[in-house]
Formats: sequence, C-alpha cells, structure tokens
Amino acid sequence: MNLKLTNVLTDVTGATGMRIIRDILAGARDPQQLAQHRDHRCGKSAAEIAKSLEGDYRREHVFALQQAVELYDVYSKKLKACDVEIEQQMAQFEPRIDIEAFPLPAATRPRAIRPKNDPASDLRPALYQMAGVDLTQIDGLNILSIQAILSEIGTDMSKWKTVKHFTSWLGLSPHNEKTGGKVIRRKTRKTDNRANRAFRLAAATLGRSQSALGVFYRRMKAKLGTPKAVVATAHKLARIVYHLLKYQVPFSALPPAQEDARYRERALRNLQRKALKLGVRIVIDPPSVTQAPGLVS
Repeated sequence: MNLKLTNVLTDVTGATGMRIIRDILAGARDPQQLAQHRDHRCGKSAAEIAKSLEGDYRREHVFALQQAVELYDVYSKKLKACDVEIEQQMAQFEPRIDIEAFPLPAATRPRAIRPKNDPASDLRPALYQMAGVDLTQIDGLNILSIQAILSEIGTDMSKWKTVKHFTSWLGLSPHNEKTGGKVIRRKTRKTDNRANRAFRLAAATLGRSQSALGVFYRRMKAKLGTPKAVVATAHKLARIVYHLLKYQVPFSALPPAQEDARYRERALRNLQRKALKLGVRIVIDPPSVTQAPGLVS
C-alpha cells in the first residue's frame, strides 16, 4: 500500500498503529482523519503521521491487511489463553513464603515502562511465593526471563553441589579442552538450555543500566568485547540467582561506586602479587586533592 507508518511509529501494533489500521479496514482513507487516532504519548505530530498515510489503497492490498489483522487477533487471544493457563499452573505450587507475613517488596521498575510482552496480570506475587525471594529486584531480570529460568532450573538448588557446578550446567563457565595437558580452547560449551538464553538476554539489556551490574557489563565490554561481556555478565547473574534461591536471602543491590572500589582493590591486589614475584614492592600513594592517586615502585 506504500504507507510509511513505520517511519513515524516505533511499533505499528501499539495503540496508535492498531487504531489507524482498524480504521483503514473500516473504510477510512483520509490521512487527516486517520492521523486523529494519534495517542498523546506518540512522539510524532498528527501532521507527520498524516503525511505517512498517503498511499495506494487498492482492494487486494486492503484484503491482505485484513487477513494479517485477523491472524494477529487470533494469536493475541491464544497468547492470553496461555497466560491464564500459566497463572493456574503457578497457583498449584506450594508457596515457599507467606506473602502476608513477608510482603512483596516494592517493584524496582514502574509498571508503565515494563515490556509490552509481559502478561496482562502481574505474576510477581506468584513468582515471589514460588521462589521465596523476589528475583525481579535483580537488574536485567524481568517477569518473563524469571519465568523461563525457574521453569528450567526449578527452585531447589541442592541439585548442584556448588555454584560452579550450577554455572557449568548452564554453559556459562569456560569449558577447557585439553590435549597433552595443555589447554587449547576455553570457550563455553554450546547448549540449548533455555535458562542460558534467558540469562544472556538479561545481561545484554544492562548496557545502559546505572547499576553495579551495568558498570560490570561495560567494563567487561571495554576489556573483552560485547560477546564475552554478555557471557561474563550472564555468569554473574546466574551466581546471584543461585545464591538467592539457595540461601533464601533478599537481593541487595551494590552501589556502582562500591563496585568500582572493589574492582580497584582487586586490581591492586593482583598488581602487588605480580610485583612480589618479581621482587618488587608496590607502595600506594594516599589520594590528595591536587594529585590523583599513583603507584610508586
């Protein structure tokens, strides 16, 4: 139809896009009339939207659009039915925590900015009762990713002896291949584990996060590149989830400044250890107002 709706709308299946499309199927053709369906949250003006609605409304094109919208509606109904079934299945799990005695913590992300693919009903209480801790407090993890992770790993962490066994099973730790006693490859092993994919997707969303996990991701990205940074951050997220589920403790977010300080301390310890092997002692200058901290050997 040569309509340029995607140039002015980020998502044509949003409120503005679907109202315009359904009005076109109802017989409307005037761009100015169609542009009046603009939602107040839309970043483009009605005039810009109207300019993108000047197209060729041939009958065969409208018919194809009608077929696509009908399929979209059918799949939307099926997805809602799946959400209802998932809710009923989750209600059958025995709660690990009394939500009245230990209320659900406040959400770290407002409902208004949550992904549109999230279920219509809030599954946080059900996931909280199932796991015994609120995993949505962890930066990068949302309802869908937590649902996928718990459906794959469960809530009983005694199946893995240590957190290293857990991350190895997930395929998020190096799989060293040796020959003749020499390591020839350190890449992670390939896996179809759904929890692995969920942790990786969660890690990839932390690029602009101002949290300590976001700081860690950006530092790993600068050092190792994006693919390895995603794996390293996914590994860190997996360790956090393991610890929370095993010991039933709430998540306590580390301030970004404290994460930087801990990284600096680790870097200094590594330097001191390497210097001692070379017979050199490193003395750390106390920080001053006029001069940045330095190292004297």
